[in-house]
Amino acid sequence: MLESALEVPGARHAILVSADGLLMARSQEVKKDEADTVAAAMSGIQSLSRTMAGFCGGSHMTWRQTLVEFDGGWVFLISAGEGAYLAVSSAPDVDMADITFRMQQLVGQLGKALSTPPRENTGIQA
Repeated sequence: MLESALEVPGARHAILVSADGLLMARSQEVKKDEADTVAAAMSGIQSLSRTMAGFCGGSHMTWRQTLVEFDGGWVFLISAGEGAYLAVSSAPDVDMADITFRMQQLVGQLGKALSTPPRENTGIQA
């Protein structure tokens, strides 16, 4: 499912991270060891970003996205539901609006896939 975020020209890799920094999923071309390291880093970046809300104008502001620029590209980090974050890396010339739109679409799909329906009472007593 993460591969859909990479359909944007210039998108490179995607990972899904738990709030405590554990890798939940990765796109095909990311090696597991690298993805584990990046997952831990993304959790830290997200935590730092939330902490800086006061610097942006108020301590009650809601974190939405973190964007990090490098000489060779970008890393986008957004919330992917309760306790999960989606990170996508890209080339420097990526269409930023398109990639963030695709990421939001993917988060909607992930929310449906990761949610567990409530258990029904079967009436059987143990």
